[in-house]
Amino acid sequence: MAQWTSAVGPAQLARQLQAQQPRPAGPGARKPPAYRALADGIRLLVLEGRVPVAARLPAERELAVALTVSRTTVAAAYEALRAEGFLESRRGAGSWTAVPAGNPLPARGLEPLPPESLGSMIDLGCAALPAPEPWLTRGVQGALEELPPYAHTHGDYPAGLPALRQMLADRYTARGIPTMPEQIMVTTGAMGAIDAICHLFAGRGERIAVESPSYANILQLMREAGARLVPVAMAEGLAGWDLNRWRQVLRDAAPRLAYVVADFHNPTGALADEDQRRQLVDAARSAGTVLVVDETMSELYLEDGLEMPRPVCAFDPAGSTVLTVGSASKAFWAGMRIGWVRAAPDVIRSLVAARAYADLGTPVLEQLGVNWLMRTGGWEQAVTIRRSQARENRDALVAAVRDRLPEWEFDVPRGGLTLWVRTGGLSGSRLAEVGERVGVRVPSGPRFGVDGAFEGYVRLPFTVGGPVAEEAAARLAAAARLVESGAATGIEPPRAFVA
Repeated sequence: MAQWTSAVGPAQLARQLQAQQPRPAGPGARKPPAYRALADGIRLLVLEGRVPVAARLPAERELAVALTVSRTTVAAAYEALRAEGFLESRRGAGSWTAVPAGNPLPARGLEPLPPESLGSMIDLGCAALPAPEPWLTRGVQGALEELPPYAHTHGDYPAGLPALRQMLADRYTARGIPTMPEQIMVTTGAMGAIDAICHLFAGRGERIAVESPSYANILQLMREAGARLVPVAMAEGLAGWDLNRWRQVLRDAAPRLAYVVADFHNPTGALADEDQRRQLVDAARSAGTVLVVDETMSELYLEDGLEMPRPVCAFDPAGSTVLTVGSASKAFWAGMRIGWVRAAPDVIRSLVAARAYADLGTPVLEQLGVNWLMRTGGWEQAVTIRRSQARENRDALVAAVRDRLPEWEFDVPRGGLTLWVRTGGLSGSRLAEVGERVGVRVPSGPRFGVDGAFEGYVRLPFTVGGPVAEEAAARLAAAARLVESGAATGIEPPRAFVA
């Protein structure tokens, strides 16, 4: 019986390996043998979760042809990986990836660290802030007061609580987008919303166009659903979408869905202007592509006087092209797992019908909490706190990184929660690997791309400030020095850090 659960083709593995940047050689260091470089590259892909554990690797001959190296080189690399515990093999079953005993399984997304790990590790992997108190507590208390009538029902509301659907519809109407509650479905976070949309519109093997880079967890969700991702490069810096590229992809690839973040894009922080939004909707409509617009960052503008563009759905009055996804998780708190979809009523009915085979509905208490906050004005006050936290953290992190790592390049976004940083020629994958060993967790650029793109980047969220931001930058600088010198072994574990 085979021990592998998935397979990686030779062309795919070759693309991922060739996108990696070579380890910089320290002064007087020799270039590693070809087999060692290949083994290191595969090991990094496994540690990053970009090649799953228990994935069957190509046969030696197939990979040698794809990489244009000798079969001997591949055989030696596989043997080195077996000796290190990163590969297992059996005659007749092939070779598949593994992790050595005692190593944690690599995360394929950007899961937050468990609380017990936070004493010694600064976590820059998850773009989420602590709750904006006292509003979380007040929202929960308000929800408990309103719970009794719902406790006498079965508690399943596949479309969401009627009161919250009406509240969300009214908020869109107030933004100039007339909306009925029949156009709203409440979901378990934005991830739940996008998962439902993908299952309804894009079956296994369907093409989905995505920004390049894009949000890592959504990319992984779509991969798990069997989608064929078609990357569309973003414009440089914070300029937003490259409409010529979008038109070409929509015309040539004819994707069933396209997923975009118009407001403070994750990870770059770009804000699409109104003309870009109008043009993208027109292009998607002409191509017959359904446009999924992620609005989870839309309330996190951090500059006073910044005039926000109209929502993307404002340019689709018939509601036939744009599906809008929102969430409480970024603007309020990640632990408040409330998301929603705004779409045409017939699409909402289809999503609700399909939900019977998924999670049935979203927790009633959390829906009541969000509705209470929005109805009483607590939401706006909480989001104001959140903007202040994010602005202070952004400014502290920017200053610390510029001080400790002046060769790293980035544009400072006017909102959102993330910096997209070019690492001065260093491998983002190696920085992520070494960073964990010196006490800072940071996601590498390839997590946000397709097939190994963005090796020279990392994403830094505005989740820490003050002394913690300074310490995070110091640890990143230490990791960078170790990567530059090639001395990323034998590193002492970090001591607990208390701000």
